[in-house]
Amino acid sequence: MGQQMLMNVRQSEESRIAVVEDNVLEELYIERSANDNYVGNIYKGVIVNIEPSIQAAFVDFGIGRNGFLHISDVEPHYFKQAAHYDPSAEENTGRNAGRQHTKPLIQDVFHRGDEVIVMVIKEGIGTKGPTLSTYISIPGRYLVLMPSLDHVGVSRKIEDDSLRLKLRRIMNELNPPKGLGFIVRTAGADRSRKELAQDMAYLMRLWKVIVKRIKTLPAPIDIYQDSDMIIRTIRDMSTDKIDKIVIDEQKAYDRVRDFLESVMPRTVDSLEYYDGKEPLFLKYNIENAIAQIHQRRVPLNDGGSIVIDQTEALVAIDVNSGSFRTNDSAEETAFQMNLRAAKEIARQIRLRDLGGVIVNDFIDMDLEQHQRAVERTLRDALKRDRAKTKILRTSPFGLIEMTRQRVRPGVKRSIYRDCPCCHGGGVVKSIESMAIDVMRDLAILSQNNDIVQVRINVADEVSEYLNNKKRLALAQIEEETGIEIVLKGNPDAWPEFLRIECFNKMGNPVSVKSLPEQSSATP
Repeated sequence: MGQQMLMNVRQSEESRIAVVEDNVLEELYIERSANDNYVGNIYKGVIVNIEPSIQAAFVDFGIGRNGFLHISDVEPHYFKQAAHYDPSAEENTGRNAGRQHTKPLIQDVFHRGDEVIVMVIKEGIGTKGPTLSTYISIPGRYLVLMPSLDHVGVSRKIEDDSLRLKLRRIMNELNPPKGLGFIVRTAGADRSRKELAQDMAYLMRLWKVIVKRIKTLPAPIDIYQDSDMIIRTIRDMSTDKIDKIVIDEQKAYDRVRDFLESVMPRTVDSLEYYDGKEPLFLKYNIENAIAQIHQRRVPLNDGGSIVIDQTEALVAIDVNSGSFRTNDSAEETAFQMNLRAAKEIARQIRLRDLGGVIVNDFIDMDLEQHQRAVERTLRDALKRDRAKTKILRTSPFGLIEMTRQRVRPGVKRSIYRDCPCCHGGGVVKSIESMAIDVMRDLAILSQNNDIVQVRINVADEVSEYLNNKKRLALAQIEEETGIEIVLKGNPDAWPEFLRIECFNKMGNPVSVKSLPEQSSATP
């Protein structure tokens, strides 16, 4: 059984696309209508601020939040206005051009009020705005148009040297316009000259429209918007490997059919409309698979598991052997477990859309050939990932460190929010710890002679603990200080809930700044 692409778009608030291979969920894409998606869009923006200390500029490009433009993402043709820029020092003209010390300072390149053409390359995460680049790239079906490139190239994922030479020769024979560059995508590896020519013609027509908008529209303004997730996924995936595309909503089905007929007519027959009463993802057992990717622990076949923890700075993945055993050899057991884990790690990273630095803690192996084999397995499993990855060799501690391109927040951050009880920490204080905190706060308050009454509001369990285990200590404080302590349990409060109110003999509130910050909000 080959691959199936299932599109669940019946709910207007959310679109989901699942790629299933041999009844295993291999890829998952989720997009919500309430969340604006800017990645891949082109804008005409205005420089609103320059930060020389980080060599970056902030750009107003019309969405209400400023974008972040680093000097490393500034195309060389902008450098001409820099006073001390030497163009002979730049040897390359592609995206990696001049990323060394030869680049001028950003304050010499841009000034407030300057207009700049930018593309969003990374969504804003948290309080950070979107990341921008002046290196424009517009994807077609088989080619990518890059105005800054000025030559033709071939995707690095096409590894066959003879095929690379053939594709480069075809592209040169098509004689692209001077000043425009093209990259052959992986999907274009086995395409004919005619198909590549048609895609080039389409991209050139699109670029003419974009240039016209750039020249006539005032900044800040959107110049070009990338396709929605449904069309974008079909366009970017190698549909030759897809046996069936199933869509459960009529309008989306019609839109995809029109797109396939105009761009990929050979794949129209693989399109299928699903109108069954049973939800599409439930029918194909996708809902259970989606629920599993949100779990911290992922069980592996034959025993063992991997544990995935996501932090602000990095993702940590730990491999556990559990009950998995091969023979009496600990080395062979660790090796076989790590091979299985490497494949599942690549799949989980892809499904969860994890990005940034990822540290994989495999089970320790003594033999170097086993370490190299696990590294190869991980690299091979990541080949189908469309995000860029880089993997280092096994460290002396048995860790394999890697990076994965982060374009959008991961699936978990898109679907979940931090728990208001634990603030994303995953744990809350025990009942005993909360009771100790209350007693500590009372010791501080007992030093204030203005206070005659203290009202303490805590969760029911904490209140019961204080009344049962700390009743004598509370009574002693009241006797020694003359302060009346009123303890109240809140059945609707979470374990760390704590509100302390103090009053003087006139019944007026007394503010005590020396107390630690209280959790005074209720669920």
